Amino acid sequence: MTQLKVGLEKVYPIYIGGKWSNTKETYPLEFPYNGEVVTNVALATTKEAEEAVDSAISAKKVMAELPLWKRAEILNRAADLLIERQDALAELMVYETGKIFRDTKTEIARSASTLRFAADAARALQGDMIPIDAMKGGEGRLMFTIREPIGVIGAITGFNFPLLLAAHKVGPAIAGGNPTVLKPAPQTPLSSFELARIFEEAGLPKGGLSVITGDVEVGEYLVKHPNVPVISFTGSSEVGKRISEIARYKKVLLELGSNSATIIDKDSNIDYAIDRCVVGGFGASGQSCISVQRVYVHKEYYEEFLERLAAKINNLKIGNPFDEDTDVSTLISFEATSRVSGWVREAVESGARLLAGGEVKGRILEPTLLADVTSDMKVSCEEIFGPVIVVSPFESFTNVVDLVNDSRYGLQTGVFTNNINNAFYAIKNIESGGININEIPSFRADHMPYGGVKDSGIGKEGPKYSLEEMTVEKLVSFRI
Repeated sequence: MTQLKVGLEKVYPIYIGGKWSNTKETYPLEFPYNGEVVTNVALATTKEAEEAVDSAISAKKVMAELPLWKRAEILNRAADLLIERQDALAELMVYETGKIFRDTKTEIARSASTLRFAADAARALQGDMIPIDAMKGGEGRLMFTIREPIGVIGAITGFNFPLLLAAHKVGPAIAGGNPTVLKPAPQTPLSSFELARIFEEAGLPKGGLSVITGDVEVGEYLVKHPNVPVISFTGSSEVGKRISEIARYKKVLLELGSNSATIIDKDSNIDYAIDRCVVGGFGASGQSCISVQRVYVHKEYYEEFLERLAAKINNLKIGNPFDEDTDVSTLISFEATSRVSGWVREAVESGARLLAGGEVKGRILEPTLLADVTSDMKVSCEEIFGPVIVVSPFESFTNVVDLVNDSRYGLQTGVFTNNINNAFYAIKNIESGGININEIPSFRADHMPYGGVKDSGIGKEGPKYSLEEMTVEKLVSFRI
């Protein structure tokens, strides 16, 4: 599948308050696979950001007054439209991300599912009854809570799953009756523009969603704006820290980076673990916050595991993301490829064994396997965000848990074991937002609570959980 079926616009405008508009300046968008400019995008400034926030503020009342059934109806209709346009949208996303075609189709399906979960959460939005007479003096009173919209949501998304990340922010915002200003990553704005078109067609009120581009100055404008009470951000830990510093008293929801670990215990299903590690390490070319990165294998199976994993990796096909038999393609930019390949070279020069890949073919880094990696190497202690798995041996289970925790990150961890005591030891002692037993850290269901600890973030995503963060609990008390 190398022929484009969808027509790219010459210039993609931004979307503010129900209107599409161009700006004074544009910037080129490159196809990551070959570096060719495929379109241009309107470049917003703080002027357009101010217009977007003003539009959202004007829409607060109409959004808040949408009944729950109407919010759910809009979200479900948008989900239907995503599926109806899946093929054309998937091709558009290949051009902005460089991800393989079947991965972008999967992302669209997950995005639709996320919007449906947000619709379900909208219908179930409710407060609590407070048994006030449980306290002496509470007789003759009735007390309960209701949940109300919190206001304008500032959503800033990363490039790796541009549509899905937007769905995880915009969906719950709509479910809560909030308008949203969405700023996608500069490399991947096209899918967010299409999402805006879809919500417009689904009946979302004007001002309910604006999509703007822009540089750091635009992002910081949103974060600092006094009338944007919530910032929901997905991206690097460094940027997340900066957002926390300048947001001051507003609520920040941060889904940040990780160097996710996987433990392969001595009594686990090695065949299954190897297959899953390949999926988790090289899906989306390793550009996932929960990609399989650090793998710790019991010494009894260490060399066997490496040999069999290397054979699987060497069978993966690299190539054009539009080709149906491609398994791994380019990273988001050649600069990213150069960074990751540089880290691989550093590791090898410091004593790591290169067992598969490691070479750059055109603009693509081959799927790479490194063994005997130490914790001070960048490929281990930092987030790779590329198609690289690093493997180290361990002897005792308690020791390997310490190795997993020797990280500034803690998003999700995978543990393959048939030892129930080891499973519960991992659950209790690993410092991570999620523990997947007999599964890779990369597993995520879009309605589950998802978020990390340490430098991996603050708060939880998943429509039900984001909705709680995007609404205000108001106490109501009657004396009767």
